[in-house]
Amino acid sequence: MKLARYCYNNQPGLGIVQGDRIIPLNNDPSLPEDMSELLYQYQTLQHSLLSLINKAEHSIPLTNVKLLAPIARPGKYLGVGLNYADHIAETGLERPDFPTLFNKQSTCVIGPGDAIHRPRISDKLDYEGELAFIIGKRCRHVSVADAHKVIAGYTIVNDVSVRDWQVKSPTWTLGKSFDTHGPMGPWIVTADEIDPHNLELKTWVNDELRQHSNTRHLIFDCYQLVETLSTVCTLEPGDVIATGTCSGVGVKMKPRGYMKPGDKVSIEIEGIGRLSNPVIIEPENNSVIE
Repeated sequence: MKLARYCYNNQPGLGIVQGDRIIPLNNDPSLPEDMSELLYQYQTLQHSLLSLINKAEHSIPLTNVKLLAPIARPGKYLGVGLNYADHIAETGLERPDFPTLFNKQSTCVIGPGDAIHRPRISDKLDYEGELAFIIGKRCRHVSVADAHKVIAGYTIVNDVSVRDWQVKSPTWTLGKSFDTHGPMGPWIVTADEIDPHNLELKTWVNDELRQHSNTRHLIFDCYQLVETLSTVCTLEPGDVIATGTCSGVGVKMKPRGYMKPGDKVSIEIEGIGRLSNPVIIEPENNSVIE
């Protein structure tokens, strides 16, 4: 099932995507209005959701709605570095024995079609097409064997990185957390409909294919990441974990293939869909004091 957040007639809502239409959930007051809560209750609500699909009443063409990031403000947004063998090869680094994990601040999240800002402070703006999974249960100390039970679904993310700011700090967090540098979407595909470890992944900048790999090449797969993370902290519904990128990032191209204003970056993952975002220069009036 494809679960989405969207805006229609200036009203946000949750819906089920079926083909080229979306079925709103807000017509049923018994259903949650928050995506994290919907994911948490998904198994018990599945019959009600299937009934809505079968009725297909009040559906809206996708062209008439604005899709939003499926998780507006994750409680945790964690990323994994150096998690594809081909990406490690292009960096010249050694294969890790333990996953390299970092935070992306949740204020970076934007939705499909929203603009990625190239910051005024740097032109080293890079893309990273990635599969992400979303936690659906509050959990701690989850084994690899049980990890599938706590993953609610999967989506596409672009782990946008400002490369010079990434290396300023050994945690990488600053270079990964600029506002607008967390595109996510276009929706969540529930875990009962997808094998996360055999999906084709492609990234284009404009019409140029930059990345092409398959999630079977992940060094630490989704279930291993759940075990590692839940050993340390409690994972909660709506937490987002991006699983890492493959080879073909702009920083390793000759000449460098950084994104620039006017570009459009698109990421496609088999079984999920396509996430596209334009790139613009950071607006001059972007300062906020409230």
